[in-house]
Amino acid sequence: MNARHGLSAQIVQLLRPFWPIVLGGSLLGVVGGASVAGLLAVVNRGLHAPQGDVMSLLLVFGGLCLLILVGSIGADMSANFVGQRIIGSLRTSLAAEILAAPIDQLERYRTHRLIPVLTHDVDTISDFAFYISSFFVSLIIVAGCLVYLAVLSWPMFLVTGFVIIVGSLLQAYARTRGVKGFHAARHSEDELQRHYRSIAEGAKELRMNRQRRHRIYAEQLKGTVERISAVQIESINLFVTARALGTMLFFLVIGIALALRQWLWPDSPASVSSGFVLVLLYMRGPVDQVIGILPALGRAQVAMRRIAELSELFSTPEADLLAPAKPPALEVQSIEMRGVSYAFQQVAGSQPFVLGPIDFRVQRGEIVFIVGENGSGKTTLIKLLLGLYAPQNGVVLRDGAPVTAEDRDDYRQLFTTVFADYYLFEDLLRGPGIVPDVAERYLERLEVAHKVSVEDGVFSTTDLSTGQRKRLALMNAWLEGRPVLVFDEWAADQDPAFRQIFYTELLPDLKRLGKTIIVISHDDRYFGAADRIIRLKQGRIVAHATETTLVTPQPTEIST
Repeated sequence: MNARHGLSAQIVQLLRPFWPIVLGGSLLGVVGGASVAGLLAVVNRGLHAPQGDVMSLLLVFGGLCLLILVGSIGADMSANFVGQRIIGSLRTSLAAEILAAPIDQLERYRTHRLIPVLTHDVDTISDFAFYISSFFVSLIIVAGCLVYLAVLSWPMFLVTGFVIIVGSLLQAYARTRGVKGFHAARHSEDELQRHYRSIAEGAKELRMNRQRRHRIYAEQLKGTVERISAVQIESINLFVTARALGTMLFFLVIGIALALRQWLWPDSPASVSSGFVLVLLYMRGPVDQVIGILPALGRAQVAMRRIAELSELFSTPEADLLAPAKPPALEVQSIEMRGVSYAFQQVAGSQPFVLGPIDFRVQRGEIVFIVGENGSGKTTLIKLLLGLYAPQNGVVLRDGAPVTAEDRDDYRQLFTTVFADYYLFEDLLRGPGIVPDVAERYLERLEVAHKVSVEDGVFSTTDLSTGQRKRLALMNAWLEGRPVLVFDEWAADQDPAFRQIFYTELLPDLKRLGKTIIVISHDDRYFGAADRIIRLKQGRIVAHATETTLVTPQPTEIST
């Protein structure tokens, strides 16, 4: 399914739950637009009617005003309701798609592209939702006025229709060029988001390096900003020029009508020509309103297309990830990887990294260290073991039974993880049997009780050093009470004293509680804390060390 079909399908899907309101609002809009045309006819007739007809015209005038009021308010309220509900639905559906998207797809999409979709694109559609009701009502009014023009004078209706067609072609050309510009600008906004992340997250490094600071500001960021500005100016100018030409054409039609009046309406009463001019002058407002909204419509179209592309990219979600939470599994005897391999997508100019085939087994209560050089595949192996990546070959087994797509999320609930690039949530989730005051004891044990406390299940602050934040993440892992704990270079940000506490006290304590522990580590002086060591090199297990060989802090490894 291409992006255009995805866009149409998403719009239909968003509108489907609200079709009764959309239908009712459309009917009210038709009533309001037709009433405006009728009101213009009454006004035109009243300009030339005898005195005896004034009271009846006033009654009709009042009735039409009431219909316009009801129709306009009803159409606006229904469009506003549907628009805001659609925005809410869009936000929740995007969040659901991200939560259920395969992790490897999320990692490839990158944050600097994802965040603008969730913020800028959704906000663009939200802004257009405020205009959509007036856009629709203006279209109905224009249609009603055209019907009245046809009643007044068929030849001038054809002239007016021809002018509207010419104006529409101009607008279509401007819209096509403008939307292309909006696409280019939107693509550049992804780059701008990346530059913003660079200056925010790399503030210290940029402060220390004048050359890089100047390059990212003067060359990269300013260049991107100027490119977006230039494209937006060109696109908007196209719409403005087309709008001015359309307005000029309306006055041109009025001038033609007045100049050719004796040939166009030789035997018609004065009410025909005055009505024609009156309707055209009134139509200019709704037409300008429709044309004025077209740039916002173009930006909304670009935003919807980006959202549709995101939805298409994440169109293979895991099933039932957003179903009501079930209690996590409390026991597992063994976890095994048998012939597991995983290959990343190839990057231009390099060979794709391939992990495996991997044969690896963890027994309940073991402490297993996974070691190796940077880029050897340690984190990829962990993600496969955790069920975050699905093996491309081979199988992961839980207690001898294969982990399938249907039960992979249940399998993941066995684990509590602290990744190297972890995210620290402010609220705590306690496992079964964990009482609230246990949290305070853990804070004392982790030597952060003087900096942070737990209030109503929420950390009082997370504005701490990297090492202290990792201790709070460890506390979260402790409180969840799951049978398998995975630490990805957890001790890398700890001071030497607490690093020793982690390896020589905390890990043994967790083992005595019956936990299975898997640690990615470069701390070779503490390898003696492991029951087994798995060494990776270039995506393959090249050596094992078992507890029988752990006679020194750095055990001898036995090649496989």
